[in-house]
Amino acid sequence: MKNRTFRAGKLLVIVFLLISVVFPLASLVLNIQMEDVSKVISAPQFIPMLFNSLLATSIATALSVVIAFGLAWCVNRTNIRYKQVFSILFTIPMLIPSISHGMGLVLLFGDNGLITNFLHINIGLYGYLGIIIGSILYSFPVAFLMLTDIFKYEDYTTYEAAQVLGLSKKQQFFTITLPNMKGTLISVIFATFTMIFTDYGVPLVVGGKIMTLPVYMYREVIGLLDFSKGAIIGVILLIPAFIAFFMDLKNESSGNSSTITRSFQIQKNKKRDIISYFICILTVFLVSLPILAFVILSFVKQYPIDMSFSLANIKEAFQLGVGMYLKNSLAIALVTSLVGICVIYFTAYITARAKRSFTNAALHLIAMVSLAIPGVVLGLCYVIFFEGSLLYGTIAILILVNTIHFFASPYLMAYNSLKKFNENLEDISACMGISKLKMLFDVYIPCTRATIIEMFSYLFVNCMVTISAVSFLANFRNMPLALLIPQFDSQSLIEATAFISVIILLVNSILKLAVYAVKRYAQTLR
Repeated sequence: MKNRTFRAGKLLVIVFLLISVVFPLASLVLNIQMEDVSKVISAPQFIPMLFNSLLATSIATALSVVIAFGLAWCVNRTNIRYKQVFSILFTIPMLIPSISHGMGLVLLFGDNGLITNFLHINIGLYGYLGIIIGSILYSFPVAFLMLTDIFKYEDYTTYEAAQVLGLSKKQQFFTITLPNMKGTLISVIFATFTMIFTDYGVPLVVGGKIMTLPVYMYREVIGLLDFSKGAIIGVILLIPAFIAFFMDLKNESSGNSSTITRSFQIQKNKKRDIISYFICILTVFLVSLPILAFVILSFVKQYPIDMSFSLANIKEAFQLGVGMYLKNSLAIALVTSLVGICVIYFTAYITARAKRSFTNAALHLIAMVSLAIPGVVLGLCYVIFFEGSLLYGTIAILILVNTIHFFASPYLMAYNSLKKFNENLEDISACMGISKLKMLFDVYIPCTRATIIEMFSYLFVNCMVTISAVSFLANFRNMPLALLIPQFDSQSLIEATAFISVIILLVNSILKLAVYAVKRYAQTLR
């Protein structure tokens, strides 16, 4: 009976993923009208927009990956103190929406920016420069985390052999480090490229006259309700995402799992450590500048005319509905995290612990495909597929789209954790008459509590900061707080916009601290 329950749960998961992933994606493609394809591609602004997107994305990706690589090296290959603190501070940009980074740059380096007015120097923010800097700010933390994981698990034995052979540090870097990280670097580059290429938050704020494809798609759908043109642009935006996705699959299938025989031994080098300290501190300072600007502007009377202390803007922000929209965000984030954990973890349990079959392989692929669908494209898919349904226009569809948008990463967390258990555990339990559900609740869940906590944290934080996936689906009743940022920005409510970014950062920081406290407490119980 219990195994029947398990099979019923598996069937529900399959139906859920078909309705929430496969069918909406298919509806996007089917919604394209062939006559509109030629209109979009032959339009005089299409090639310039494509060029703008590719140029800005390529430069920002290269710089972001280089910065992330340098920071990952500083944290993992030197003897500097407070490594964990630096690692946490480097990821602060992930706790606010991407559009906030654009706003932060405007507040600092815009025509009336704090630094612009203080130094009397205008750097010409609006255009390529603003898009590139803003894109780097919100993308490098993700690349940093991906690269840090690789640095942590390098085997020192190879480096010892290289030292015996007389290879210099430079030679070791090019002959050992880079080849070992080749697959990961490719994944990081494509993942970062996709993040930047499909983002419309930063270009919307600091792009100026430089129009990118995501901004064009946003304006066509939101402003003109032209779903066919939006679908065409959406399919174009899917291309680099799916390339990144299949590159990841290729690297995963062709990668050889290595065993760490000896952890990396960091040698003493004062000059190296001093330089690393300088790089880390400078990065934290630069990352903190937009946050500082948000805090300052939240408590000024009128930027930039009257910079005296005032709570009037905060009162005005709450009068404009910030409190209500914050409740929406908290409700969406909390429900998405709880529901998401249940669905995602059970999906990972099916694919990681069940016997190999076509169904399980297909289920794994569908779960991973969500990684390749940009938020702005997924949102449009949901508009096309769910319009006119009972879900459309409700808070439930925002919870659903967020669950799917952030499905893949927590799924991989759970999948990799569950894969570590003995392969014969299911066979042993079956011989003992123990059901799969009992194994799930009595063995796997208790043993993977840390992973489940991380899954919750990931889903909650990303739900608080996302704009792209929900921008086409939200209305004035169910709108999350982050969507007020572009609205307030268009109304020149700069102080209120800054305050919203501070609130989102504060909520996510509290959540991260709570998760850290829970994990530390769990460790003390062991």
